[in-house]
Amino acid sequence: MYQRYIKRLLDIAISLCALIVLSPILLIVAVLVRIKLGSPVIFHQQRPGYHEKIFNLCKFRSMTDERGENGELLPDEVRLTKFGKALRATSLDELPELWNIFKGDMSLIGPRPLLVKYLPLYNDFQRQRHNVKPGLTGWAQVNGRNAISWEQKFAYDVEYVHNLSFLMDARIFFKTVKAVVSRSGISSESSETMEEFKG
Repeated sequence: MYQRYIKRLLDIAISLCALIVLSPILLIVAVLVRIKLGSPVIFHQQRPGYHEKIFNLCKFRSMTDERGENGELLPDEVRLTKFGKALRATSLDELPELWNIFKGDMSLIGPRPLLVKYLPLYNDFQRQRHNVKPGLTGWAQVNGRNAISWEQKFAYDVEYVHNLSFLMDARIFFKTVKAVVSRSGISSESSETMEEFKG
């Protein structure tokens, strides 16, 4: 009942209110991204959602398009500018995902949507993370985010799937506010972002 109806109604109401209230911030960030990083302002990338259905994730751009001599994009650490790091540290780059939530691609709370190329690498346990909609924040995010290992991340994701409830979501929501304010878990120990998952 909660997951199918109440959670969706809360997602619509909260994302719509957030889009309206935060519209001045969204506009300011969009202008800054255009000035600092150029176009496009919004970064679109395909991600797997509920039951591995592919959707287009929306985020503010936080990296340049710098490429090496072979034409391939340079590593994230090189393309992530000081401004981009600030966007990620404050989680402002994630704000356009409110539109994904309003549309129904995502939920406010749930496992973070990862890359499509990871799908063939999951085992049966890890694949359970797709039994719910992906979220703007989740149980793994409030328990270390990018500072924990992939094994820990998937364990938290599956634990959330098995214990999904209003109280669980409320707990994650308030812990997210605390994590954003403290800027905890933004980087892994060896990378500015999260290391690539290799199965």
